[in-house]
Amino acid sequence: MSKSLFHEFDAVSAAQWKQKIQVDLKGADYNETLVTATHEGIDITPFYHRENFGETQVITTKTTNWKVTQHIEVTNASEANNTIKDVLARGAESVVLQITNEDVTITEMLADIDVQTVPIHIEMDFLSVSYCSDIHAFAKENAASITIGVDLIGNLASTGNWFENLTKDHEALAQILTFDDLKSVLTVRLDTYQNAGATMVQQLAYALAHANEYLNHFGSTITNTITFKVTVGTHYFFEIAKLRALRHLWSVLAKEYNIQQACIIIASPSKRNKTLYDYNVNMLRTTTECMSAVLGGADFVYNLPYDALYHHANEFGDRISRNQLRVLKDESYFDKTDNPTEGSYYIESITQQLAEKALTLFKDIEANGGFLKQLKAETIQRKIKESAAKEQALFDEGKEILLGTNKYPNPKDRMKHDLEITPFSKIEVEKVVVIPIGVRRLATKIEKERLKNE
Repeated sequence: MSKSLFHEFDAVSAAQWKQKIQVDLKGADYNETLVTATHEGIDITPFYHRENFGETQVITTKTTNWKVTQHIEVTNASEANNTIKDVLARGAESVVLQITNEDVTITEMLADIDVQTVPIHIEMDFLSVSYCSDIHAFAKENAASITIGVDLIGNLASTGNWFENLTKDHEALAQILTFDDLKSVLTVRLDTYQNAGATMVQQLAYALAHANEYLNHFGSTITNTITFKVTVGTHYFFEIAKLRALRHLWSVLAKEYNIQQACIIIASPSKRNKTLYDYNVNMLRTTTECMSAVLGGADFVYNLPYDALYHHANEFGDRISRNQLRVLKDESYFDKTDNPTEGSYYIESITQQLAEKALTLFKDIEANGGFLKQLKAETIQRKIKESAAKEQALFDEGKEILLGTNKYPNPKDRMKHDLEITPFSKIEVEKVVVIPIGVRRLATKIEKERLKNE
């Protein structure tokens, strides 16, 4: 086929496209009919044309190297070791380990695991320099591919307290940052903000401001790659753009401090839109959310089991969630093309607008004292609560839809006797430094009413 084939056709301008659309509308208003407003303050238009773009920032999203990952909560080293071996044999390529107590020994937990080729990310429900030192020593001795996720501010935001206090926590982190045999030791958790109902613009801006607190405190001593832990919601293309914008914004911020501009992104589905009733729909939601994570350029993706709201971790739920990722990789070939969204004017436009709006909000946060100051003043919590309330109102009015919950519910569905854990966030009254940012699910009110009436 001749490469000059398309030269035989006249180019169609953006104005010509719009004129043709307006003719087809037969008098209906273009903006009211075809332009869709979003929570992010970004309007979705019916078409995107290269004329509307100037010089765009090239954002490369590598999608050939992403890893099918399994999240494991660890309370016992020996049991965890068996679980890790099992999930690796069943299709996982990496693991995220959430350590609940210091009695879990690293050597026992990772015994006979191919730690050189299997990426392992370790998070702890506590802060311990000696524990991190043990991980560092193990990684150095075994040439292990281990990252750890220490996030002092993330713990403060989600629990309301420091691990000990601001000074001692930062002193501990300063020591942990010296463990240079670990690729990453510092994590910034966006998942807390997303699960609570923050908009994508807020998530990105808070992630930057959150990270900037570490940069202001530690500066060039942060020599390891930073990790961002992200949850992905149901708005498919916007979530792809969110991850792309995150990489771009971090590179801009890191460049100012002359530190590593690359970052690691660990992504998983949101809890905000998951439901107790008609729970199998959760599998559809998590599939598209994992697709967004991969196409957005996440390095590691772990899934949320369809029954995670009401069951303890179990083999069946974990297997199904892991196999969803395997289908994306092995049967849908989501690892065969690098940067698959490049050239999509729609995604490029959303990415650019999200980044610009997030940068504006970030600058406002910094101008008003920074993230920690606004967290302590409850400004961050209030803004997230306001955003969540707006989305909740749309859900309550039936404009934001969760199938099987506020549209086409099955009135015969019964769940009361299948609850192993509570699907609702627990409110614990205790002394806190700041008001914690908790999970706010859209379906909570409906589900509580239905459970009461079963």
